[in-house]
Amino acid sequence: MGMRTAIGRVRGLGSAKTGAEHWWMQRVTSVALIPLTLWFTASLVSLAGADFETAYLWVASPAGAVPMILLLVAGLWHGKLGLQVVIEDYIHAEGLKVALLMLLTLATVALGAAGVFAVSKISFGE
Repeated sequence: MGMRTAIGRVRGLGSAKTGAEHWWMQRVTSVALIPLTLWFTASLVSLAGADFETAYLWVASPAGAVPMILLLVAGLWHGKLGLQVVIEDYIHAEGLKVALLMLLTLATVALGAAGVFAVSKISFGE
């Protein structure tokens, strides 16, 4: 049950009964994104003026591919969590809310899969 108190579990309190976990995961992804974003920015600065092959080889290396995938997954997850809160708070028509939440989840999974596939394809070659 994660971060919920025993009395909270018994009473079923909280937004969709998982509010504390949602809040916690937003904080975890935020903290993870700080070093990953700094790494990505420093990497882009170091690659400024480099040719395509140099950038390609950088993404193909484990030092480029692994943090890139982590940045992609953490960024998409964090964005999904944030947009989910906006949809839940500001869309009042229940059918539209459910449809938008499903679309958000599908788009997040599709973008994540496409990104991981692209980095993997570069890393492992043709």
